[in-house]
Amino acid sequence: MPEGARGSAEYAATAARARQATNGRHPHTVLGHPLRVAIIGGGPGGLYAAALLKRLDPTREITVWERNAPDDTFGFGVVLSDETLGGIEHADPQVYEALQQHFTRWDDIDIVHRTHRHTSGGHGFAALGRKRLLEILHTRCRELGVGLRFRTEAPHDLPHTHDLVIAADGVHSATRETHADVFRPRVTTHRCRYIWLAADFPFDSFRFEIAETEHGVMQLHGYPYAPDASTVIIEMRDEVWHAAGFDELGEAESIERCGKIFAEALRGRPLKSNNSTWTTFRTVVNDRWSHGNIVLLGDAAHSAHFSIGSGTKLAVEDALALAACLEERDSLPEALTAYEAERRPVVASTQRAARASLEWFENIALYLDQPPRQFAFNLLTRSRRVTHDNLRLRDSGFTETVEHEFGCPPGTPPMFTPFRLRGLTLRNRVVVSPMDMYSAVDGVPGDFHLVHLGARALGGAGLVMTEMVCVSEEGRITPGCAGLYTGRQAEAWKRITDFVHDRAPGTAIGVQLGHSGRKGSTKLMWEGMDEPLQEGNWPLVAPSALPYKDDSQTPRELSRAQLTDIREQFTACAVRAARAGFDLLELHCAHGYLLSGFLSPLTNRRTDAYGGSLEKRLRFPLEVFDAVRNVWPGERPMTVRISATDWAEGGTTADDAVEIARAFAAHGADAIDVSTGQVVADERPEFGRSYQTPFADRIRHTTGIPVIAVGAISSWDDVNSLILAGRTDLCALARPHLYDPHWTLHAAAEQGYTGPGAPWPAPYRAGSRRPQTGRTDAPKPRLSLGGGGADGG
Repeated sequence: MPEGARGSAEYAATAARARQATNGRHPHTVLGHPLRVAIIGGGPGGLYAAALLKRLDPTREITVWERNAPDDTFGFGVVLSDETLGGIEHADPQVYEALQQHFTRWDDIDIVHRTHRHTSGGHGFAALGRKRLLEILHTRCRELGVGLRFRTEAPHDLPHTHDLVIAADGVHSATRETHADVFRPRVTTHRCRYIWLAADFPFDSFRFEIAETEHGVMQLHGYPYAPDASTVIIEMRDEVWHAAGFDELGEAESIERCGKIFAEALRGRPLKSNNSTWTTFRTVVNDRWSHGNIVLLGDAAHSAHFSIGSGTKLAVEDALALAACLEERDSLPEALTAYEAERRPVVASTQRAARASLEWFENIALYLDQPPRQFAFNLLTRSRRVTHDNLRLRDSGFTETVEHEFGCPPGTPPMFTPFRLRGLTLRNRVVVSPMDMYSAVDGVPGDFHLVHLGARALGGAGLVMTEMVCVSEEGRITPGCAGLYTGRQAEAWKRITDFVHDRAPGTAIGVQLGHSGRKGSTKLMWEGMDEPLQEGNWPLVAPSALPYKDDSQTPRELSRAQLTDIREQFTACAVRAARAGFDLLELHCAHGYLLSGFLSPLTNRRTDAYGGSLEKRLRFPLEVFDAVRNVWPGERPMTVRISATDWAEGGTTADDAVEIARAFAAHGADAIDVSTGQVVADERPEFGRSYQTPFADRIRHTTGIPVIAVGAISSWDDVNSLILAGRTDLCALARPHLYDPHWTLHAAAEQGYTGPGAPWPAPYRAGSRRPQTGRTDAPKPRLSLGGGGADGG
């Protein structure tokens, strides 16, 4: 179910391409123009592909094979976004007009939790019955001369008898499984059970209702699809489903119990079934979408959780793009390659958003104690597609109320509210993330560091962090890494902290202390990241004698005496850091460096008291933390950066990360800086916008410990959204601050904020407004004479 989309014209443009691609040439002259087309699967995606291809060339012989009856369908309503409807309107106005006659439209989302009902408007939805949609497409296909074969299995020799085979046979695609060695599907089964049902009245909004039962949390997703009907999906964690006894109930008993649990939302009316069964959602990803003249479409190629969008929507968009590419390209392989290239990024983005939404609902119990309106805001922004700024445009009243309850003064975006860590109050929630610059000489930070860190301090961030500052010469990553193991280095750092405190008052500066471990003695990043030096190497140490990469130097396993020496190196550097004037100290226990190497089971194979169980793997990092905390001034905060997952089988898990955070907090950590990965070379990160934030979110809501979120947070809108939803307390940004040292001040200017959370330095105040640019518009015509219809004239 989509989050609402006043969408772009992307699919309208795709459809227009498909419609216009054959203008000026006879389609049969195109080598890749398939004349005999077989479509496996009579769902909306397959039917719409058939109608489009037949409309583009009536001479095509197109047959749809569907093993079920024409009116067999296992859902009730279908939601389509404005952008999808725009594509349909351009590609086939007759289908669009037929759909328009049956749409139910609405704008509101209602969230009901602990007797509170919160409504957010301006979202824009359109839905109709799935059976009605199929009837419209059946009619259109018959009008165009498409052959529809129901209750018939598709023959196995279709690739040999047809020019093109479109496999639209769903999430359990037999076609995909037959050629699994080529498509290489990966199917992930998730943790919630759900069932599709219907009610015999229309909800007046998109409704989310939370029920806290003796067995656990259950949720209802509901929306209208006809003047007298609504789709109702009941969802809960698998363990809740078992505890509630649904595994022992038949269909009728399950439905009756769901009706009682959500009786108020359902107005006491019974729920209806359509061969409804409990199931778990499966996310489908394929390495390839085509094989010879076979191409996957819709759920056969990809699936996205129903909580953000309809699989029908994606399938219809696939059909539009496939039709356009088949008409534009000169060979079938080129067309299928172009189709996949066009759709894969869109689908990947949708699947990332769907995964975030799915996991939010899997972990909904974490958020139940949030203030009611913040809970509602969190739900609305769960996938990161609806954001603070976007929601403010849709429903400013709702968003302003959430801000007020959060504690934002009038006119103050969430990112510019202060935050306190021990004796340090940060004036805003923006952190310049630690970024290695590899520009020190003999570990001494020079003019480059003064300008680099000074510029970002002047740029308005609440906290500016140094790069990882190494605790010994042997603990450097590269020859260009900075240190704090000599008095000369400490004096150089004091020059920088003095500048920040004198010229950017109100900005805090923190130091991150670390030791490279097995990832040391490597080239500067731009000469070859993680590649060993060709000369001038120094010996490496690590928890276990395991090289980082095959061509990396093998470290020595640390002895007990060496562990003591390294702990003392950390404390000596902490003392120098305090004297140098740093406001905060962060212990680097992430990214595969020395302390991180103790935490991960992939890098710690020790059999003594410092290896084995998580408790033992934590022992040395906690000893270092305690020693540093003991010499670090009591009023100044300490944070710890961790890798919350190794992105590798057998490594640190999200559950481990929660326990690691708890352990450091119990020893006095004031916040956990939650990063991920870079622990092993064969990791497989799931990159995407704000992709590491869910790990910080989980730690915060499981433990109550303040967290710093980091990882592809790129816009001030992201920062506002994450802060206001309660997923993090601070946001650390790296690359945006390389692109724009004054990122925070510019974020304030773009939002029209001029308060104490982002004061401009006096010498820069004249630049606090965006400079004017050259004129880009032109006088609009006073009079427009009519043209020749929709296509001009």
